[in-house]
Amino acid sequence: MNNNRLIVGTRKGLFVFEASSTAPREWKPTAHHFPGEPISSVLADPRDGTLYAALNLGHFGVKLHRLQPGDREWTPCTTPIYPPQPDPEPTTTSPDQPAPPPDPLWSLEQIWTLEPGGLDEPCTLWAGTIPGGLFRSNDAGESWTLNRELWDHPNRREWMGGGYDHAGIHSVMVDPRDSRHVTIGVSSGGVWQTADGGATWRPTTRGMKADYMPPERSEEPNIQDPHRIVQCKTAPDVLWTQHHCGIFRSTDGGEHWVRIEAQPSSFGFAVAVHPNAPDTAWFVPAIKDACRIPVDGRFLVTRTRDGGNTFESFSQGLPPAPAYDLVYRHGLAVDATGTRLAMGSTTGGLWTSDDAGESWHEVSAHLPPIYHVSFA
Repeated sequence: MNNNRLIVGTRKGLFVFEASSTAPREWKPTAHHFPGEPISSVLADPRDGTLYAALNLGHFGVKLHRLQPGDREWTPCTTPIYPPQPDPEPTTTSPDQPAPPPDPLWSLEQIWTLEPGGLDEPCTLWAGTIPGGLFRSNDAGESWTLNRELWDHPNRREWMGGGYDHAGIHSVMVDPRDSRHVTIGVSSGGVWQTADGGATWRPTTRGMKADYMPPERSEEPNIQDPHRIVQCKTAPDVLWTQHHCGIFRSTDGGEHWVRIEAQPSSFGFAVAVHPNAPDTAWFVPAIKDACRIPVDGRFLVTRTRDGGNTFESFSQGLPPAPAYDLVYRHGLAVDATGTRLAMGSTTGGLWTSDDAGESWHEVSAHLPPIYHVSFA
């Protein structure tokens, strides 16, 4: 994969930067698409180079566009649509039992993530959305189908919103060994997996713990809040997640998770894993809950290279304290070599690193709030 193009989705459009051929640390802006419009998700499809952009236009709804290699103009795609909501079923609960929670509104609020299918599925796309529906396209975005097996699962009624009013699917990982094996992350609804292309689903959160719940409910799968989940490309049984209540790691494909403590904080939103070294991962620590700011006003990146046993902190090239940049779920990316990283913050700062996160170079300090970064 060519890693010399950086795709940046922001509150005010989609920016493209390209690395200089003579000075690799220098990134030059080459395009600004959809100026003034919020970009909720971007996919640079590694299978054919097509670029997809999801827009959240508020009153005007959600839009999806596609730019194929060689094209100068974006092509509108079909937007995922929820089917009509059925009438609520009559309840039979006794007066001393609480009524079941109402089903969330069946209406697309946001495309939170776009991911490609496997190499054997050249036209397949997955879209994770708010309010918690997973959509699949088999024709490169021309049409979408809601995965009813997951949407109709009775446990989904227990999913709840975190930062948004409703639950949302923000992470979709297709197993490179078997495209039918898909893992998703839900805020707040836990980790779910299918081994048959979406025909059946099961939660896989054993070992996770939600400290915000009463002790007797803290390990329930449907109330876990993974902020972001990533999968090692060459060791897909290794998964890392930045959970609301800490860092968790799995080495058996998500069947079991181990909680990891890190300094200065185990809370954050973003996580990236080295594509070839499953014990190496990066995080951007913060203070959780109401604060959501860097610890002591020190903006830094942490890295582990031994599976979470130890962590290093890096801030060279990042703004000195006091700095209150926050990095969202999709605001940290690592390229195919595992040595180059990119990071964008809520205050519009964009940085790259060419030494695995040990030092950073400022690309821009004045972009709109950044929601997404990726290499292409």
